[in-house]
Amino acid sequence: MDTRQAVVNRIVELCKERNITPNALSYRAAVPQSTIKSILNDESLNPGIVTIKKLCDGLEISLSDFFNTDVFRNLEQELT
Repeated sequence: MDTRQAVVNRIVELCKERNITPNALSYRAAVPQSTIKSILNDESLNPGIVTIKKLCDGLEISLSDFFNTDVFRNLEQELT
């Protein structure tokens, strides 16, 4: 799994935990629905940290909470 897919999976997981849709997250985080759709549909090659921070705010978690999972701890460095 690459970092981008890990971010997608984490957003989906957190939305499910909170019983909210990506559209509801868009409203809560003040992030355009098109941006969230682009991230979730793998159209965004690099979701920025500012966007992820806004999503965290909408989910009422910190950035460290977002990334504090085994998946992120075990990701290999991507070589480009």
